[in-house]
Amino acid sequence: MYRDHPTVAKPCGQPRTQQLGYLQAVFNAVFDADSVDEAELMKSQRVLVTGATGMVGRRLVPRLLEAGYQVAALVRDPASASDLQAAGAELSVGDLASPESVVPALNEADIVVHTAAHVGDWGPPEQYRAINVDALEKLVTAAQRIGRLQRWIQISSLGVYGSRDHYGTDESASIVVQGIDGYTQTKAEAEVILRRYVEEWQFPAVVLRPGFIYGPGDRHVLPRLIEKLHDGSLKLIGKGDRLLNNIYVDNLNDAILLAMEKDEAIGEVFNLRDRRLVTRREFIGAICEYFDRPLPPSVPLALAKVVVGPMESMARLRGAKTAPLLTRARMKFMTKNLDFSIEKAERVLGYRPAVDFREGMLEALRDAAPASQSSSS
Repeated sequence: MYRDHPTVAKPCGQPRTQQLGYLQAVFNAVFDADSVDEAELMKSQRVLVTGATGMVGRRLVPRLLEAGYQVAALVRDPASASDLQAAGAELSVGDLASPESVVPALNEADIVVHTAAHVGDWGPPEQYRAINVDALEKLVTAAQRIGRLQRWIQISSLGVYGSRDHYGTDESASIVVQGIDGYTQTKAEAEVILRRYVEEWQFPAVVLRPGFIYGPGDRHVLPRLIEKLHDGSLKLIGKGDRLLNNIYVDNLNDAILLAMEKDEAIGEVFNLRDRRLVTRREFIGAICEYFDRPLPPSVPLALAKVVVGPMESMARLRGAKTAPLLTRARMKFMTKNLDFSIEKAERVLGYRPAVDFREGMLEALRDAAPASQSSSS
């Protein structure tokens, strides 16, 4: 390993005193090799981030660059990632809808952080499976064939545990492959594929299961809630006193970096959330407070349970492309107690979520809301 150390010249034909100096230099290099090698290894490792322009990827790429990694950001449109390129990332053009377009980037990747996914809470599983399952399997197969990959970080979801109340559920609980929506079902299917590769071919995967991710760059949940607040259609369901499985995007990225660095993480699964979970009342209340609006009225939980099935059925019969006002996935998001244990992540990874909900949600709202809509300074 140290044979070609760049700071040491070989002694061919040198006087004895110079040879002794050379041997001393070799000794010093070997003695200090652990620190040198660790730094050099990180600088030489190339990380491919899929979904690099999404909420998680866009904040992860600069963190990786700051940590000394070489970073390739997988994007469909380079024009949407000029900020990442300016920060020092190399842009790799590819689309998971055509997995073969991603293989060239895999050829040079030591680590893959797979944040890309088809997200949503409406539509059949087939609508999600092409990206979340089929593309994943093709990429994992390609990475296994290439033989270079040191680690695959899979961003999954706490939704794989199924739609029920959770009070400290840990990673020993079984996942549910028949989910209540296409997104969580295909996330569970993706985990089944990765588990098979880990067990049969020692594929170096780490599965991270975050809860509801919030923060700057959210293009889905928070903008929709803000719109509903302003048009008067936002409602609480029931008392709003059950816990949400919230995780700030930077807390998730802390966990990703730890999963990349800890050898003990390979082959393991980790639940992830903020240190402090919040109730739906606090969650919605933070949005209302930002816009100086009162809490919205509450729909009785019993009534919501009665109408959600017919609302979904009618929407499917009409072939609706957008979700009805109430779906089973939204019922889960707004009514179930979603408290999951992160003891394993704390113990194995050293995960210490630093950003509290209040701080993180303020950053998310500042990013999502036009200045003219906000009453906060």
